[in-house]
Amino acid sequence: MNVGYGFVIRKVKKNDNKSLEIVLSKVMREFNVPETGTALADPELKCIFETYNFEKSQYYILEKNNIIYGGAGISKLKDSKENICELQKMYFLEEARGKGLGEIMIDLCISKAIEFGFDYCYIETMFNMSGAQKLYKKKGFKHINNPLGKTGHTSCPVWMIKDLK
Repeated sequence: MNVGYGFVIRKVKKNDNKSLEIVLSKVMREFNVPETGTALADPELKCIFETYNFEKSQYYILEKNNIIYGGAGISKLKDSKENICELQKMYFLEEARGKGLGEIMIDLCISKAIEFGFDYCYIETMFNMSGAQKLYKKKGFKHINNPLGKTGHTSCPVWMIKDLK
């Protein structure tokens, strides 16, 4: 899907794993994300394709000229008894920010979550990712007081949810 500025959004492929790990880690380190208790410590960071290669789960890549600039995924929230998905590992390199691409990516992920039949979409983030929080609010996410599920992201202090019904 062409999304402007020469960027394309597509589904993740197995050969994207290494490049994705580098890009996502770089963005998290740019924002001083702690090495533990965050997505930076997730073993899935090394195998995004395999992590999202199952029912009711999808990861999308943002690329330009065959170079990965970021991505985002949707998957069932771990250990949630409710019908909640999580918007996961949404990170873009600086060159891809401020162009409306994040909004397009969220819309795509939310559409997929609705198609999968989820009732809510949850996200965790960091205080200093204020641009991301502003975007999440614009897309209908609201702050909540406690984390949901068992993501293992004990260092993420900001929790948000969106009603998909």
